[in-house]
Amino acid sequence: MISKHAPRSANPVDVHVGTRVRLRRQILKMSQEKLGDNLGVTFQQVQKYERGSNRVGASRLWKISQVLDVPVSFFFEGLTGEFANAEFSENDQMPIVYDFINSSDGVALATAVSKIKSKAVRRQILELARSLAAEQAEDEGAV
Repeated sequence: MISKHAPRSANPVDVHVGTRVRLRRQILKMSQEKLGDNLGVTFQQVQKYERGSNRVGASRLWKISQVLDVPVSFFFEGLTGEFANAEFSENDQMPIVYDFINSSDGVALATAVSKIKSKAVRRQILELARSLAAEQAEDEGAV
């Protein structure tokens, strides 16, 4: 029997929340299985939350925030614009950020930089990255 309903695509807000769950879990070097155990769900359910294919209910999000030791607002940081149509604005860089944060390099960099106490040093790292990106863009433009 063929279903009358088209498969539901993940809502961008659910994907954003899931990405933030994954980021924090990876920073803490916690496995999906351990997070699931703490939440009373399977690691497969954690995977679905992190992909945004399953929505996280309010009480479950509260529990996740306690297990991962962050405020609930952490999971919504970076959301912008109106979500009436559940889409990101055209000038939003979130897909690029998601791809990087979900990479092993992104997690390692975020972990290392977050351990630097000096705001000035963190700013210097940011300026170095911007400078290297601009230099690379110039080199690619000259080819």
